[in-house]
Amino acid sequence: MIVRLRAQAYASGWLPRHRVSKPVIVVGNLSVGGTGKTPLVIWLVERLCELGLRPGIVLRGYGARRRERGAVSRRVQIDSDPAAVGDEALLLRLRTGVPVLVDRDRVRAARALVNAGVNVIVADDGLQHLRLARNYEIVVIDAARGFGNGYLLPAGPLREPRARLSQVGAVVINGEGGVLLAADEAPVFSMHLRGERLYPLTAAAGAADRAHVGDSIALASLAGKRVHAMAGIGNPQRFFDQLSVAGLTVIAHPFPDHHRYRALELQFNDGLPVLMTEKDAVKCRAFAADHCWYLPVAAEFAPEQGSALLARLQERI
Repeated sequence: MIVRLRAQAYASGWLPRHRVSKPVIVVGNLSVGGTGKTPLVIWLVERLCELGLRPGIVLRGYGARRRERGAVSRRVQIDSDPAAVGDEALLLRLRTGVPVLVDRDRVRAARALVNAGVNVIVADDGLQHLRLARNYEIVVIDAARGFGNGYLLPAGPLREPRARLSQVGAVVINGEGGVLLAADEAPVFSMHLRGERLYPLTAAAGAADRAHVGDSIALASLAGKRVHAMAGIGNPQRFFDQLSVAGLTVIAHPFPDHHRYRALELQFNDGLPVLMTEKDAVKCRAFAADHCWYLPVAAEFAPEQGSALLARLQERI
């Protein structure tokens, strides 16, 4: 009831929506936990840049220290402290190279980006942030977990009723699974995450640096070997499963989303490789040892699906 009343208050104008002078694209999810939203944001920003646009990203900055999320927008730099701006914000800045602003007030952040010359805003995880008016919404669903038991928090994993899918521009299903959508819900696109090479944590400074790193190794080269796998993401099991499918014998170490690692947590004194996600790597590179590696992943669509999604998006922006 609360969710519906809040949505009606914004729809009726009783609570105001604020529109900035440039198009806004929102990428979010209905459920709590990881769905693959960050790789999709990276893919989307890269495609917008290829179209000659100047995108920028706004997000709240989950994982940042509470005292850092003050009354101003924080511009993320490549050497920003992830404890100050959040791990996802730093990862997005490193991978895309576009301006990234962290602010609980996404309207303020979006306006600041427009003033800085950005001509299209991508709001990461902003589906429920209704104050910021948007031109296009994309919902990401984890195919393996779907909608869980179908209930809203706290009885289930959903932030909003499933009926919300009839109002968005597109639904992206990440991975293989049995998620079925009704005919009146948004167009559906299928996405997969690809990660094939491991990089030492000393190279965890983004895509630009990785191009010059000669000591990366193929993930498949560790097939049949035991490894420690660490994941402080919304759905750690997805990372562990990815390693297992590649043939690795995984000793899993799941942590809460946005976990702040300590050096001791990476030390096992058995000589085995320690593998982690790129999101974890941005928080650990300052104290990681030589046997620590991270696996960057990229979102992939079938060519016709990616083109169709971009065409729908361009119509709206």
